[in-house]
Amino acid sequence: MRTWYHSWRAAIRIARRDALRSKGRSFLVLAMIALPILGVSAADLTLRSAELTTEQTMERQLGRADARLSDARNGGAPIHQSPDGLDFAPVGKSEDEPWPEGRTDLRTTLPAPAKFLEDSTGSGRMRTSHGLLNAGIRELDAADPMAAGIMTPVSGRFPRTPDEVAATTHFLEAGGLSVGSKLVARGLDREYTITGSYELPDSLKSDQVNALPGALLDPLDKALTAGGLPGTEKSTTYLVTMPGGFTWNMVKEINTKGVTVLSRAVQLSPPADADVPLYQQQGWGRDYERSDSAQAAVLAAAGTIVGLAMLEICLLAGPAFAVGARRSRRQLGLVGANGGDRRHIRAVVLAGGLVIGFASAVVGTVLGLVLTLALRPLLEDYIGARFGSFDIRPLELLGIGVLAVVTGLLAAVVPAVTASRQTVLASLTGRRGIRRSSRVLPVLGLGAVALGVAIALYGSLLSKQFVVVAGGSALAELGVVAMTPALVGLFGRAGRRLPLSPRLALRDAVRNRGRTAPAVAAVLAAVAGTVAVATYSTSRDAEAEATYEAQLPHGAVSMVVGEGGGREVLTARAAVQRHLPVDVRADVDRIAVGRAGCPLHSYGTEGCGSYEVVVPQANQCPLWSLPGGQDPAEKFSTAQLRALAADWRCKERGGTVFTEGGVVVADEKLLKVLAVDDDGAAKALADGKAVSFDRRNLDRSGTVAIRLITDTDAADRAREEGTTVPGTVTSFPAYQAPADADSYGVAMILPPAAAEASGLTTVPLGAYYSTDRLPDSEQRQRLEGELDETGARIALHIEEGYTSDNSIVLLALAVFAGLITIGAAGIATGLAQADAEADLKTLAAVGAPPRVRRTLSGFQCGVIAAMGVVLGSAAGVLPAIGLRLTEHRRQLEWYEQTLDSGWGAQVTPPVATIAVPWGTLAALLVAVPLGAAVLAALVTRSRGALARREAA
Repeated sequence: MRTWYHSWRAAIRIARRDALRSKGRSFLVLAMIALPILGVSAADLTLRSAELTTEQTMERQLGRADARLSDARNGGAPIHQSPDGLDFAPVGKSEDEPWPEGRTDLRTTLPAPAKFLEDSTGSGRMRTSHGLLNAGIRELDAADPMAAGIMTPVSGRFPRTPDEVAATTHFLEAGGLSVGSKLVARGLDREYTITGSYELPDSLKSDQVNALPGALLDPLDKALTAGGLPGTEKSTTYLVTMPGGFTWNMVKEINTKGVTVLSRAVQLSPPADADVPLYQQQGWGRDYERSDSAQAAVLAAAGTIVGLAMLEICLLAGPAFAVGARRSRRQLGLVGANGGDRRHIRAVVLAGGLVIGFASAVVGTVLGLVLTLALRPLLEDYIGARFGSFDIRPLELLGIGVLAVVTGLLAAVVPAVTASRQTVLASLTGRRGIRRSSRVLPVLGLGAVALGVAIALYGSLLSKQFVVVAGGSALAELGVVAMTPALVGLFGRAGRRLPLSPRLALRDAVRNRGRTAPAVAAVLAAVAGTVAVATYSTSRDAEAEATYEAQLPHGAVSMVVGEGGGREVLTARAAVQRHLPVDVRADVDRIAVGRAGCPLHSYGTEGCGSYEVVVPQANQCPLWSLPGGQDPAEKFSTAQLRALAADWRCKERGGTVFTEGGVVVADEKLLKVLAVDDDGAAKALADGKAVSFDRRNLDRSGTVAIRLITDTDAADRAREEGTTVPGTVTSFPAYQAPADADSYGVAMILPPAAAEASGLTTVPLGAYYSTDRLPDSEQRQRLEGELDETGARIALHIEEGYTSDNSIVLLALAVFAGLITIGAAGIATGLAQADAEADLKTLAAVGAPPRVRRTLSGFQCGVIAAMGVVLGSAAGVLPAIGLRLTEHRRQLEWYEQTLDSGWGAQVTPPVATIAVPWGTLAALLVAVPLGAAVLAALVTRSRGALARREAA
């Protein structure tokens, strides 16, 4: 008795022999399916290996300790914490009560039998062979067995004495140092010997220095603060071991002393939510975790990617099975002649997909396993962390293999159905018969395109959901794919006026649409996605460039010293001019109020005063002069708020402001550096008049006033009460610069002569420079090193203009689409040559020169690539435009809300920016088809094999 098992067994044997007989075609299909399987299996192995278990995570955070104790810095007030210790809140505190502050001595909170190890962290700038490098500082006795696992030694040893340190391998490489070198921290004259190198398993690219407790952070902090520099911001925790571990009850008990705990035992066996007091407080549920909808969105995205990958493979592998079925039509005809029906013929072709799919699953999975194992060090360096272990999940790899088998079967479905519909006589005689393209599919595709465009337009203009635009665009793209056979036929009408080889290539593509259309559709899908992402990224880039606020003209440099008295300004000015290609230097001073040596932005510092520009009452914005900080939305109506948003008195000027009110003391050279081309402003400064770039500062008589404030506390009280701020007011004749003059944050330039005549005290602030060209990296490094030697806090800015990070992304997209296009076109061309071998032999027989085969192959590949690129480019623009319009509607809605709240004057109205990536399109439309054609022509032989005469 013959059953389905015997039929499929015979079909698989036939398919296996056919695959071995046609090794080139079989390898082509196997590679198409195995490559994605290789990538997916390698990604699965990498992700699973990089995913740490709880025990591995605790080893890297706690070493061999049982817990880590940290100060909540709330003055020892009782707290409730989450099991992982990341979230905590004071017990019984209402929303209106202030958060308690203060430090707690952790050592006094330790249980009696506990053993502890101090672990302190901070940061500092280390002197290396290249200059200065900012690095983290960790004071931990890493040689103690309790710390084993936190740091992995690489060479040498950990420090044993206070004058020794160890450093991460990344720090040593970046600093040009090695084990045995001397290390000096900026601010300290003391040298440390590097005795070893190590790495942090969770952060391989960290720059860190390890020292014994108290050996580096405390001396460095004292030296920096004594020199008026920021300290190291030391933070200390304690690693603790306890007999029996740290239980959840012990954690809650120590929480009463204002201490948070990360416990190994709690992490390995977390308590129920009902046993966590923090989760019972209002506002502290588990809402911070990923919701079911978010997880569903991630799964949907992953499913979409897998589905598109399978579709791409099926589109490319399907024609290969179709060509294989046609080349085996005599064999299939013999099956029918010997009693086999249509289901047996379908089984033979489907068995080919099953055999290739199974082989692809095995090859792809094994290669993925071997490749991941071989590239493990490179993968760890790329993700910046060591694997916990090489984790192999057999069920997941089996699922990936099943995906390959299913993909092979799906790719063989259409060829199997087509082959089963041929008559036995046609199969045995080799006749192809008359094949008409479906008239229903293009109509359905056209309807899908129309419906998809309508949905995308609805999502762009009326809906707020991105998914609507994405869904409509996907539907429209599937419609274009369905219309591809008909569109290929339309392309064929352009071949009447072409030379011989391109006309033959185009006619062959049109005549064999079952082979051409899937390849064109595959290219279409890849190019459409690339064009969509490129158009969206380019549009976002254009919007960011349009809204970019430059701090200076392109290539200009600003150097500001924040130290009191400007002691290092002269040295810094000369250093910048010495190392950079300076054209014009404009020295800038600032107004000083109070004792000598007051630093920049010293408001509220003892002995230091301030100043402000006195804005006339008529020029003050009503939104900013409300008493007691009243909300503008409570004072004015919506119409009034929108009108005030357009009022010139409420418009804020852009740019970076270094001084109070943007007032600087300088001469007309500053106008040249700021690219302010106004003869009136230059003449005013030469005549001793102030130049104002903010029209609100001038009164009706054409003067500006500056109030010197010596008692800042009294000034604050006057502002709160709405009375006149006490101080000495000095007026200056002023010139109002044109409204379109961009001063880059400078609101007023006061000439030195006017400041001196009025008795104002000025101190050097810095300088502005214009350059002949942008400084290179070496010039900047030398300048940074010399400026650092001054020991002052210096703000240096070189205006490079807007720089985009999308260039690499766009290049990667273009390369990806190009590879897919060339690959799909090359596959289709190879199948065309195998399918049209008889036609090529006929051409040779009638006297066609040998180069016809080469040129025909090149044009076949170029035609397919060109058709796919043109259709994909047109299909990819729609989703990008839809997404940009949807984003613009959201931005516009947010802007209107800002207007209604009274803050619209400080926000720029959004503009719907849509930019076409012409460079990417040019590469796709011209370079890719041309490159595909040339490549196919080069790899094709001019002469084919001689044909044998068939027996009569």
